[in-house]
Amino acid sequence: MVIRKFFGVILVIELIVNVFRVADGLSMQYYLISCPFAEQIVRNTVTRALQADPTLAAGLVRMHFHDCFIEGCDGSVLIDSTRQNTAEKDSPANLSLRGYEVIDKAKEELEKQCPGAVSCADILAMAARDAVFWAGGPVYDIPKGRKDGKRSKIEDTINLPAPFFNASQLINMFGQHGFSAQEMVALSGAHTLGVARCSSFKSRLSSVDPNLDSDFAKTLSKTCSAGDNAEQPFDATRNNFDNLYFNALKGKNGVLTSDQTLYASPQTNRIVNGYAFNQAMFFFDFQQAMLKMSLLDLKEGSKGEVRQNCHKIN
Repeated sequence: MVIRKFFGVILVIELIVNVFRVADGLSMQYYLISCPFAEQIVRNTVTRALQADPTLAAGLVRMHFHDCFIEGCDGSVLIDSTRQNTAEKDSPANLSLRGYEVIDKAKEELEKQCPGAVSCADILAMAARDAVFWAGGPVYDIPKGRKDGKRSKIEDTINLPAPFFNASQLINMFGQHGFSAQEMVALSGAHTLGVARCSSFKSRLSSVDPNLDSDFAKTLSKTCSAGDNAEQPFDATRNNFDNLYFNALKGKNGVLTSDQTLYASPQTNRIVNGYAFNQAMFFFDFQQAMLKMSLLDLKEGSKGEVRQNCHKIN
């Protein structure tokens, strides 16, 4: 009887573990034993940072995207350059990334509570998720247990989508990571947060762009009169996660070529219309696409580690 009860308990434990386990050794409850307050520490750190500066929500989401699209979600975007290596963060595409200090603060608190337990890649993924929710976006969870990568090369950032890409180029690049056109448009909706710098859209102003509203073109020109680093919000609510970005595209008020092409192209026009009309549908598709993105190219075994300092390989 005792033996039967023992094996019964083991079976229940195995069932519970299997419920929370996902591919590549990740699970929703990965830190339940090793660092039970990990998610709370990250969430509290993100909340304090965004209360002080709401614009950091966009920064954290963008940083997570730029991390996952290069070498997978492995925290490689956080690594500093050295004399021997120029890292991803010093690529022109990454020079405007913001929020490193939020990740550093969370890592510092986690190392005090659970030394060597929580990876920088997981911290960044959780921080992006919490930033979306804080800004009014959908609630979603992600499995934890990512390992930090041991490579960060500036030349790899050529695989980031450029602001001048058209819909076909975007579909192709996202497709290389296993995303459908619909998922690509949903992830592009992250531009409901934040701003673009003039240097990334000024080329649109040198000639008449039929996909750019004439009045909005004047607004962009006025922004650029302050220089290449001048900032233009993607939509009217730069710190709120909503579907106004897609409505802006319908009015030909997309800031980047890679934004407006989503409405101009027959390949994606229907998707933009759908999200502009139905915010709940956008939220659902976005959270599913973010979960999928958070699982890109995970590092296993000796290919990964848990960094002591997010800025350098152990």
